[in-house]
Amino acid sequence: MRVFSAKDVETHLTYIDCIRIMQDAMIKLSSNETRQMLRQILPLGADKMFGIMGGTLGDFDIFGSKLVAVSPSRTDKTSGSHQGVVVTFDKDTLAPTCIADASAITAIRTASTSAMATNLLARKEASILTILGTGEQAFHHALAILEVRQINEIRIWGRSLHKAAQLTQKIEQLTGIKCTPYQHVETACAKADIICTVTSASTPILHQHHVSKGTHLNVVGSSFDGPREIDDALVSISKFIVDSKTSVESQGSEYRHALANKAISENHILGEIGEVASKTLDARTSSEDITIFKSLGHIVQDIAAVAYIAEKTKEVTQ
Repeated sequence: MRVFSAKDVETHLTYIDCIRIMQDAMIKLSSNETRQMLRQILPLGADKMFGIMGGTLGDFDIFGSKLVAVSPSRTDKTSGSHQGVVVTFDKDTLAPTCIADASAITAIRTASTSAMATNLLARKEASILTILGTGEQAFHHALAILEVRQINEIRIWGRSLHKAAQLTQKIEQLTGIKCTPYQHVETACAKADIICTVTSASTPILHQHHVSKGTHLNVVGSSFDGPREIDDALVSISKFIVDSKTSVESQGSEYRHALANKAISENHILGEIGEVASKTLDARTSSEDITIFKSLGHIVQDIAAVAYIAEKTKEVTQ
């Protein structure tokens, strides 16, 4: 069995490659070429939880599971908020073949999926990127989205202005792009072309009146039914695209809350991002459309990423 550390993952899984891999995985999901179970979550008290995800990619060509312990408030920079493993298995012998650091896989594949959705849904001329959140996903989203749009301004909002300033300095030094910390969500989002919500907020931080016409949003922070990052009104006026319709209908908090409060109808989900990628669904039809990509995260993304690293490193060692 091969083992891939966080450093291995970061070395071999670039954003540009991962964006392509995620698009292919999402097309397969929307084409019913995958099988998966809904994410299972076991609360561990306070803000800690244990999650289990399992599934297959293709005709059982690749299958595996992700076991991860999550604490959104965890600030330990050495391990992050997600700790766990992604395990893949051999389809013939059924033996485990690879085990990879789940924190690194999750960080890169989540941001790359948002970048893939941004490429498909955001206006081509989009140049102002706002990120709500200051954690690991905020950093990775900034870098991944630079791969798909010519961004000339990055704005960072966080509950801690100090953390927002630290992150902006890090991103600006790395990319050379103007990056500014903001104290208020409303000013951070004013005239933004792309907004990514990557927070651990339990109640909405982003509201309809914060968002301009034509904006694309990646709503990422809440991965189970309960916490919400955006309000019902914003959900209701959007073209609402998801990673997995089945998953979002069962566990997508923003969608479920808006539906329960009759802000939207049951058919508000326009479709899956895999359908947009395969050109079987038109999402943005006007420059004034507000598009939302609701990302819960999916096991096929994890096992596709690990399978790619395994194949790439096999080629290196041969």
